[in-house]
Amino acid sequence: MVGIRGLWLPIVLASVIVFVASSIIHMLMPWHKGDYPKLDNEDKVLDALRPLNLPPGDYMLPRPGTAAEMKSPEFIEKVNRGPKLVMTVLPNGMQSMAGNFGGWIVYLLVVSGFAAYITGRALPSGANYLQVFRFAGASAFLAYAGALWQLSIWYRRSLRITVVSTLDGLIYALLTAGTFGWLWPR
Repeated sequence: MVGIRGLWLPIVLASVIVFVASSIIHMLMPWHKGDYPKLDNEDKVLDALRPLNLPPGDYMLPRPGTAAEMKSPEFIEKVNRGPKLVMTVLPNGMQSMAGNFGGWIVYLLVVSGFAAYITGRALPSGANYLQVFRFAGASAFLAYAGALWQLSIWYRRSLRITVVSTLDGLIYALLTAGTFGWLWPR
């Protein structure tokens, strides 16, 4: 068993490596370019929504107020007439990426911390590279990709986005696993 304090270097370095890899994937690789296509009538949609002053948040439309309302003819008509959507409204104006990057690096540290905790509980100091790689990689993969599928299952998020993001998660997990295997205490 290896204590988490003895794994600070692989935790931090794996986080930095994944941060750099994710930046390269999202800025230089083509597979995320089609994630959110532009609407042909974007201006009309924005003009229709703008006067509503929707506060930032997540919304589902149409949405019944009660289970009984869901069975009402009026609600069923709304659903059949469409459109049906799940949407996230962001604050107006250009946003700084600093908050996103800060949140991302904290998330990476947390994922690496959990991978360290699980791997450190399962394996002793001096464990071979492949054993460490398997435990750290599986732990990191679950964190990076496991929950993505819920969005496709429940909210009909594009299967393409989920598959591509799962591929990202696999790459991040492999990088995390390699870093832990390399820097595992001997």
